[in-house]
Amino acid sequence: MISSHLSAVSLRDLILVQAVHRHGSFNSAARAMHISASGLSHQVQKVEQALGAPLFERGGRRVVPTAGGQRLLEQIDAVLLAAEHLQQAARAGDTAFGGELRLGVLATLGPYLLPHLIEPFPQHFPGARLSLSEGKPRGLLRRLHEGELDAVLAPPASSLSGIVMCPLFFEPWEVLLRADHPLAGKRTVSMDQLDASQAILMAESHADGEGYVQDVSLESLAALVTLRGGHALVPALAHDRLASMPDIALAKIKGEAPGREIALYWREASPWHSDLQSFAELLRKLARQRPGLRLIEAS
Repeated sequence: MISSHLSAVSLRDLILVQAVHRHGSFNSAARAMHISASGLSHQVQKVEQALGAPLFERGGRRVVPTAGGQRLLEQIDAVLLAAEHLQQAARAGDTAFGGELRLGVLATLGPYLLPHLIEPFPQHFPGARLSLSEGKPRGLLRRLHEGELDAVLAPPASSLSGIVMCPLFFEPWEVLLRADHPLAGKRTVSMDQLDASQAILMAESHADGEGYVQDVSLESLAALVTLRGGHALVPALAHDRLASMPDIALAKIKGEAPGREIALYWREASPWHSDLQSFAELLRKLARQRPGLRLIEAS
């Protein structure tokens, strides 16, 4: 417990003590701190009495710490440094997200959406840093609930206690084929033209969660198609990256294409609620600029 005497000591008192130590003179410190020498001496004595130990040897031409005072002065420096950090943290409240947005994003979404976010993010949220973590929906939402992340981009999930879900956009799947596939030259194909037995499926692209391949990157999925043949369903945002790979062809799906919805999640108790709503609007704006994506109106 802090004694009543020490609790009466202010940070200003400690700053004055620190000034005496720094200048090695009451007169020099008093001039630097715009206080009378006698007033400064009184404040230093107040701190010494509260601590129950002398901090300085007096009487010489230069004020020097006592042996015990040197150790106490180091602790005073630490207290003032902690106070400075506290002040910086409080000032961070003027910056969006307190200065940092810890965003979790699907591994099959992040590499294809986030490059479009890097430039506008600091323009919309000056002084804030964007920290990214990739993963699978369940793990990301668990980390959000436990406070490790501030927000998560993932498909809609069933109602989560204490979590806000803001729908953003629908992203259709495209068909990824090996270059020698009979349908590889077509710009669009229908689902009934595809042989379901030749599908190489991500769990995410298959409605019932079954598939031959799970938990791989889209690049690895494309490599499997080049090795095995067949086809795979991949998200439209990955089109440019996948189309640049050798021996790969992509086609859009005719009619009502299957796909995935993406939402932004954050904790109801987050102090950055308005910042996160603004971030959601930025993501919706970016989605509006990307071909094939369809905005989902919030209910």
